[in-house]
Amino acid sequence: MNSVEISNELKTLLAGNNVKEQLSVPELVEKATSRGEAILTVDGAVRANTGKYTGRSPKDKYMVVEEASKDKIDWGTTNQPISAEIFDALYSKVVSYLKEKEEIFVFKGFAGADEASRLSISVVNEYAWHNLFAHNLFIRPTDAELANHLADFTIVSAPTFHADPAVDGTSSDTFIIVSLEKKVILIGGTEYAGEMKKSIFGIMNYLLPQNDILSMHCSANVGENGDTALFFGLSGTGKTTLSADASRKLIGDDEHGWSDNGVFNIEGGCYAKTVGLSAEKEPEIYNAIKFGTVLENVVVNEDTRIPDYNDETPTQNTRAAYPIDNIDNIVLPSVAGHPNTIIFLTADAFGVLPPIAKLTKEQAMYHFLSGFTSKTPGTERGVVEPEPAFSTCFGAPFLPLPATVYAEMLGKKIDEHHVNVFLVNTGWTGGSFGTGKRMKLSYTRAMVNAAIEGKLTTIPTEQDTFFGLAIPTAIDNVPSELLNPRNAWADKAAYDAKATKLAGMFHENFQQFANVSADITTKGAPLV
Repeated sequence: MNSVEISNELKTLLAGNNVKEQLSVPELVEKATSRGEAILTVDGAVRANTGKYTGRSPKDKYMVVEEASKDKIDWGTTNQPISAEIFDALYSKVVSYLKEKEEIFVFKGFAGADEASRLSISVVNEYAWHNLFAHNLFIRPTDAELANHLADFTIVSAPTFHADPAVDGTSSDTFIIVSLEKKVILIGGTEYAGEMKKSIFGIMNYLLPQNDILSMHCSANVGENGDTALFFGLSGTGKTTLSADASRKLIGDDEHGWSDNGVFNIEGGCYAKTVGLSAEKEPEIYNAIKFGTVLENVVVNEDTRIPDYNDETPTQNTRAAYPIDNIDNIVLPSVAGHPNTIIFLTADAFGVLPPIAKLTKEQAMYHFLSGFTSKTPGTERGVVEPEPAFSTCFGAPFLPLPATVYAEMLGKKIDEHHVNVFLVNTGWTGGSFGTGKRMKLSYTRAMVNAAIEGKLTTIPTEQDTFFGLAIPTAIDNVPSELLNPRNAWADKAAYDAKATKLAGMFHENFQQFANVSADITTKGAPLV
């Protein structure tokens, strides 16, 4: 099946009488609740459960092997190859399946706030609440833009269609397949809506670098003086929480591009973790949950319809998806100048990395390529407690190109714009997971604010013995005994053993980057 045939089959699907296109938020809320897909909370949010899967399914994600892209893709366990024949057969089955549905829902919009490089997208959904999710997370078109909208890429999502691995050539009944040539993302067998947003991010990660634009898995905000800050990190490290700061305007919470003109948001909404959410700890996120927000897997009282954000029974990966303009303190359009500060966020389950450290250029490149964190429960299937993990560029699951492409672009931009880079550990202190405690958000905010405000450039530092990191000796509103992580451990010998173990894991992981500069491997790596 060639691209023309795919296009014609899609046109036939979208011309059906069952298609509901570009419904308003109230209409989608009505559909989602009347169809039994979701319930309404006291705040007017739509609460949906995602069933069997409450996180991404990375082992079921594939890219079609195609002539124009096959030599560019970094093939492996992240970008798993699949044949065009398998894709074509599944595509026809899914389209036929959706044609028989009483209703399907279509959203048209964009990815990328920079009009010069944005991607036009269409999202075809079996579920109304999925279409509401797409409306909230992607960039919504004006009436004029909608009239001239022609999709560059289309998501076709059928969560209740399950593949037969023996017949369809997949690993399980779930599949997320990207065809760059046919410009289609095919999703089936999973109700987790995050697959849609991350698939489009993957497309942008393929396209933008080829136009000399760095695509980044990070949040971003900007101060009154135009000082932009980027926050890199995987799910659960605090990107959304730390970028939603009342004293700074939010650019975006998860996905950005960095062009010659500055930084721009790829999305039109936020996908915030809600476990433990409260008005006191995270007022910006808490107050953004309004009518039309999508809540995933949040426990809601059946009588009062009040969400219980502390109940982790379904998953720790409970989420809220809302338009970015649900937050008052934002930049619209979602663009800003070049960054002054970059924060690498890690949730260290070993509890041995400092809560904040200033990085040299070589250390910045080393830690960007390493992308160390701990996977937190619920973000992926099968993760039930934090696990140490290295995710290249703090976003390996979403990067189709070799990691060095993104790393070299970042290094060049750090030099060009004289950016200060910090490593911030939002994980454990005083011991490993199970013994120590998670770093208090108030302390992390104080450290991050000090870094962004330039206060850490003049404070004396001490060098960490194991990782060679420059640790500030004092920061306002942060207990000084927490700054050097070894001091926070009662058992110093246990700390030394854990730090040595983690340093060894860094060295072992970095062996995959044989072609990087010798300066990065010698000056950026741990000392032991």
